Amino acid sequence: MTKRENNLIRNPVFPPRRGTFRAWGRSGQTKLTLLPWLIPALFLSAWIAASETGLIPTYLLPHPLEVGRAGYNYIFGKVGDASFAGRFLGDASASLIRVGTGFGVAVIFGIPLGILSGRLSVVQRLMGTTVNALRAVPGISWLPLALVWFGIGMKTTVFLVALAAFFPIYLNAAAGARQINPLLLQAGAMMGVKRLRGTFAILLPGSMPHMMTGLRLGLGIAWAYLVLGELTGVPNGLGAVIMDARMLGRIDIIVVGIIIIAIMGRLGDQLLTISLRFCFKSARRTS
Repeated sequence: MTKRENNLIRNPVFPPRRGTFRAWGRSGQTKLTLLPWLIPALFLSAWIAASETGLIPTYLLPHPLEVGRAGYNYIFGKVGDASFAGRFLGDASASLIRVGTGFGVAVIFGIPLGILSGRLSVVQRLMGTTVNALRAVPGISWLPLALVWFGIGMKTTVFLVALAAFFPIYLNAAAGARQINPLLLQAGAMMGVKRLRGTFAILLPGSMPHMMTGLRLGLGIAWAYLVLGELTGVPNGLGAVIMDARMLGRIDIIVVGIIIIAIMGRLGDQLLTISLRFCFKSARRTS
């Protein structure tokens, strides 16, 4: 109970009404629940206003109702009834497999190498220059080389996704391992904690906030590079839909693809956070 509430309770002139604070708590919780939807609601309102007044031509940005109809047809329509109808499940499945595989490869290599780099100066000196040089190379620069190496399809997309997601995962894992106080590891060793057990009982829990940040950043970047890989001519995937819609001049489908990628990226971020907090106690203490 806050100081203001205590003062109100003790003041005999203005006695609090029964249920006032409980009602305020429910109202405040409702406001916090609706707060994340404020910016999307404002954006949608501005979009509707611009479309209704003709401020933005429909060939540049279709009306939200047109985009909604195109999205409904893309998700729930019957294949063959119209262009892009009923393609959602196949495209979403293909994209999820690609982004999941590439992100998994980045995690497998990024976290162990990051932990080693954060704790061992020789590993940091060995990898620091190379990693910082390669992460400055734009992803589009790797695309022609990946096409030569792997051809059009799954391998190229997975390579681009894994390469892009590796750097934030590696750097944050290294930063998390580096900030662990050596006294904690020494104290564990004095109490008989072996090095392997100390890694899982002290090092990884202490590095968890940084690793969670790196994993979430890596997953977001993975979705961005997924689209880059699917723009190369693959037959299915959300990026392929955007490319096909651009070739046909279907701006509404392009917007639908962007919105679906944004939603799936947000759901993936939430699922990753929930999974980490379910599996690791140290992750539950992070915000």
